[in-house]
Amino acid sequence: MDLGIRGKRAIVCASSKGLGLACARSLAREGVDLVMLARGREVLEAAAADIRAETGVSVVTVAVDITTPEGRAAVLAQCPDPDILVTNAGGPKPGNFRDWSREDWIAALDANMLTPIELIRLTVDKMMERKFGRIVNITSGSVKMPIEILGLSNGARSGLTGFVAGLARQTIAHNVTINNLLPGPFATDRLKETMGERARKTGKSIEELIAERGASLPAGRIGDPAEFGDACAYLCGARSGFMTGQNILLDGGSYPGTH
Repeated sequence: MDLGIRGKRAIVCASSKGLGLACARSLAREGVDLVMLARGREVLEAAAADIRAETGVSVVTVAVDITTPEGRAAVLAQCPDPDILVTNAGGPKPGNFRDWSREDWIAALDANMLTPIELIRLTVDKMMERKFGRIVNITSGSVKMPIEILGLSNGARSGLTGFVAGLARQTIAHNVTINNLLPGPFATDRLKETMGERARKTGKSIEELIAERGASLPAGRIGDPAEFGDACAYLCGARSGFMTGQNILLDGGSYPGTH
């Protein structure tokens, strides 16, 4: 399917690896020009070079901390009028809420709630003026089914979800949609990180725990990031304009509910 977005411009956050990179790659395969950003320049440049070589699209890289005003300004200087915005940030550390300080909570909110909201604020009005915009927030399956050790993430991402629910109904009449993609377990560095604490407690290896997690899913496996990227590209497509304010789970059937 041609998604009808060839030549559009996208900002993809935290796109040097993992799910952000998968989204960037899928958009590039649809002919979308990219601004890719992450904190680590070397890994980011390597990822961008691979995408350029495969797809031939324009890829601009910006090595910044997007949670800072300076970082956001640097990205928007490269692409002040994006047609597509994919917000993403590595999740905060796992653990026990009794061990977290106020600073830990503020950092989680900055990365996983306030930064996406600020990026939306800086781009959505021009999207509405142009009568095209697609915003996708990468959140987490924990929004639907909270994970005990990920309380910082549960709280911050749920706040973003509530905000989006209100705004998305105001923008769709202008052909600007805002949706959230909620990943379950995918084969990424983040999954290894979250399994690390369980490995220490159980004495099992991270690889054993990941294999067990995959076997426990109805799908019988962990997700492939490419599957996530293609779902993101569809939500960014010209044909998805009747869908907004949705929380779309990609979790291998883990969530047992009907909504």
